[in-house]
Amino acid sequence: MSASAQPSDTPVNRSAGQTLAKAGAENFPVAPFFLPAAWRDDLMAVYGFARLVDDAGDGDLADPADTARLLGVERTPPATPSAQSGSPAPEEVAFRLALLDGLEHDLDRVFETALHPSGADRPRHPLMRALVPLVDRHGLTPEPFRRLIEANRVDQTTARYATYEDLAGYCTLSADPVGRLVLAIAGVSTPERIALSDAICTALQVVEHLQDVAEDLDRGRIYLPAEDLRRFGVTETDLAAPSADGAVRELIAFEADRARTLLDRGAPLVGTVRGRLRLLLAGFTAGGYAALAAIEDAGYDVLARQAKPDKRRLAAKAAAIFAKGR
Repeated sequence: MSASAQPSDTPVNRSAGQTLAKAGAENFPVAPFFLPAAWRDDLMAVYGFARLVDDAGDGDLADPADTARLLGVERTPPATPSAQSGSPAPEEVAFRLALLDGLEHDLDRVFETALHPSGADRPRHPLMRALVPLVDRHGLTPEPFRRLIEANRVDQTTARYATYEDLAGYCTLSADPVGRLVLAIAGVSTPERIALSDAICTALQVVEHLQDVAEDLDRGRIYLPAEDLRRFGVTETDLAAPSADGAVRELIAFEADRARTLLDRGAPLVGTVRGRLRLLLAGFTAGGYAALAAIEDAGYDVLARQAKPDKRRLAAKAAAIFAKGR
């Protein structure tokens, strides 16, 4: 049976459904009900791709061996899984990189199929196949998708960031492409809007890193700049504690202020559009502010538990941003 004619009930297809279901756990609404059905489908296709790539890079795929076979990846998962915490073993890293290469090859099939529907080798993974109509309708380019894959390659080789500028550079791969895709889908991309969107997306990524300090450390990664750790006298041992001491809280408060400044800089994007897109962008931006409020409410202790935004506060903030346009 060809890869493009997979039966509907396969481990990979079931896993694809589980991947899309993760949208409900995000800080912001991925494809809210008030959008037209076509927009919701497009946004969920982008989310499915981004989540699939992240899961491959984090070792979180429910079906790594099946996914590898479907993509034609010759490497197989290590016989002995990596430890539950700490950096993955070299053989696990090699497998993840091979999976990311396989996904990039499948991305090539997406664009080939969009250009030549009758003669191209169709994408093999169901979440990749969902991108074909999206690419065709909106004339999207491969660059933002490739950047998201590259961000996950970076995660396999880079576990620490020396400066904030280094971290911001990573965000241009891991976060900014998503906002650019949203603007492209809506047909409102301009250089000015892209710059504002990049500020919002980088802020949202920084906020997520603050929420996930303990989880990231468990994976062997620290997304807090080393220069800031030194400035506040925080060690990696401090970040591994069950709760945050005063120095860690001061560090998190500092990084939260940084993220808030970025959100403030990008929020005027909301006022440059109208209608349902304005409400969607207000929701994205409000998700960042609400998460920052949750971190503040926790006393900046992001180690004891993950600070999650309150949905009522998020809705109220979204309404305020929608009304003011920023």
